[in-house]
Parts: sequence; structure tokens; C-alpha cells
Amino acid sequence: MAELARRWLKALFAAAVAGVLVFALWPVEELPPLQTGWDKADHLAAFAALAMLGFAAWPERRLRVVAWLLVLGAAIELLQGLTGYRTMDWRDFVADGLGVVLGWGLRTAMLGKAAR
Repeated sequence: MAELARRWLKALFAAAVAGVLVFALWPVEELPPLQTGWDKADHLAAFAALAMLGFAAWPERRLRVVAWLLVLGAAIELLQGLTGYRTMDWRDFVADGLGVVLGWGLRTAMLGKAAR
């Protein structure tokens, strides 16, 4: 992959992480319109997208991307617990982890299809 494309993917990943953080810490009464209607599905979709971007940006460091995303998911839950208007929920962290697995599977399927 061209170095310029990799840089853009890394920048897009950073922007997506920032967006997920903003949405995750947004006050509950004023939830942004970008949601599925079920919190666990929101976590799953967000972390699947982050995983796919992360794996594309750092294909040689997939396990580091997984670890970093799991740390991010845990940090989000801790921060939500400190806000006073959001709650910490271990099930959200599980949904984050499942999203990473889904992202890995989708990325692998995409690469397999492109190779044919």
C-alpha cells in the first residue's frame, strides 16, 4: 500500500477515535442522532469500524490494534462512570470486544475477496 494512503488511513483512524470518544461521553439527554437505537449495537458498530480502519492502517500490527482498542473500550467505560450523566457498563466493553472481532472478520473477508 502506498505510504500516502497509509498516512490518510492513520489520520482517518485518529479522527474516528476522537468521534467515538465524543459520542461516548456525550450527555445522555442530548444523544446525537448517529445511533442505532440500542447502545450495545452502537458499541459493536463503532468498534468494528475502528478495527477495520486500524487493521488497514497498521496491517502488520493487528494484535497491537486489538490491544489498543480494548484499552480504549475500557477507558471509555471508566470515563463514562466518572461523568455523572453516563454509567459504566461491563456489557458495553463486551460489545466493544465483539466489535473488534467483527471488524477483524470483515477485514479478513474483504482481503480474501480482493485476492480472488
